[in-house]
Amino acid sequence: MVAGAKGKGPYSVIVPVILSGGTGTRLWPLSREGYPKQFWPLVSARTMLQETASRAAGTDFAPPLVVCNEAHRFLVAEQLRAAHIEGARILLEPVGRNSAPAIAAAALLLEAENPEAVLWLMAADAAIQDVPALHVALEHAVTGARAGRIVTFGMKPTAPETGYGYIEAGAPLPGAPGVSAIARFVEKPDAAKAADFVAGGRHLWNSGMFVATAATLVAELERHAPEVLRTVRLALAEAQRDLDFVRLGAEAFKAAPAISIDYAVMEKTACAAVVPADIGWSDLGSWAAMWEASAKDTAGNVAQGPVELVDSSGCYVRSEGILTGVVGLKDTVVVTTEDAVLVMPRSRAQDVKLLVEQLRRAGRKEATEHRRIYRPWGHYEGLIQGDRFQVKKIQVRPGQKLSLQKHFHRAEHWVVVNGTAIVQRDAETHLLRENESIYLPLGCVHRLENPGMIPLTLIEVQSGAYLGEDDIVRIEDTYGRA
Repeated sequence: MVAGAKGKGPYSVIVPVILSGGTGTRLWPLSREGYPKQFWPLVSARTMLQETASRAAGTDFAPPLVVCNEAHRFLVAEQLRAAHIEGARILLEPVGRNSAPAIAAAALLLEAENPEAVLWLMAADAAIQDVPALHVALEHAVTGARAGRIVTFGMKPTAPETGYGYIEAGAPLPGAPGVSAIARFVEKPDAAKAADFVAGGRHLWNSGMFVATAATLVAELERHAPEVLRTVRLALAEAQRDLDFVRLGAEAFKAAPAISIDYAVMEKTACAAVVPADIGWSDLGSWAAMWEASAKDTAGNVAQGPVELVDSSGCYVRSEGILTGVVGLKDTVVVTTEDAVLVMPRSRAQDVKLLVEQLRRAGRKEATEHRRIYRPWGHYEGLIQGDRFQVKKIQVRPGQKLSLQKHFHRAEHWVVVNGTAIVQRDAETHLLRENESIYLPLGCVHRLENPGMIPLTLIEVQSGAYLGEDDIVRIEDTYGRA
């Protein structure tokens, strides 16, 4: 339980700021740009975004502010709603510009409301096993933040990890129990140096979590990264507000330097401090980290999904649906999704990004997209594709509807599998139930809506000379898409 009386005390003005802009490519093929790792359930039945938001839920905290890619706005909103996180605001980045511009936008927005508000900045995709210990560390960090510090959380290393940056802790700060000065930041070390850091006991993993007041963050950005602050301030001035979304001005935000908060501020500021913490933290930044963070059988294997292992040890095997069998492997990662399979030694986990880069160069859509594509109204997934035709399964959430649209190059045939559909076709309106269908000729203006209380599922058969998703002319859209 976090300290602080209900509605009173220091925690009543803590604002959780969740940074959800990462793409998590080192967890490919599960995590991809279109649906990155923060939206997947990796360590529990809840997604990583839901896990993160739930750590700061309750009367001791303000509703969260989530900073995310504009393309993910409805995913974020839906997952927070499903986790019963109420009152959240979602700040939309038109493009990814690393953590400093994202944090600057949050700090400026919240400073305008309360300069002394304490911001708890955290990534949406980290795992933490000991939440009570996290709250104790947070209490120390808040004390430091109120004294004008930008406090980061330094994680006690459990292994000589070369994929993390390190912090060398300095002397304890007077008047701030549990908080120390930072002697220096250290880039990701080689294996020998990482082993020395762990043995020495003075170095901590850089977790990327920070606590500071809005006023301190803005002042230090102004001092050390004025161009970041200038461009983001302009983007916020040009922002458009739509329900719980704040959409930053695109042109101004694109001009912001792409730089992390570590390089922009933390390695330069005299205000930096650290709270050493042992909370079972992992950034789940690779399949090796997933293996470390997961429960293992007596042979050291992690098996998730429909998986069978024979005479194997130290393996991480995950399947998202297809039966995956492994025989005689050791210290190996095998990940199976509907459209891709990854196999590699666990020791090469950091090199998945090299594979993703190669797929991008080859123009493979699997580098960035899953077969299932999420939209504000639900999702669709490709089933079959051939010469001049393709078949998709479409699911529309209750009460939602697609845009009013037309196509220049394809006709469509819809067959309702489950639920009820209202279909607008030119001047006609049709009510379709299970096993009923409708034909939409090329060029007709049409719209699909789910008026029911259960999801609407239908099969769509497209035929025509061109079947790309960009052959959509939207005439009207509930979700503000062009």
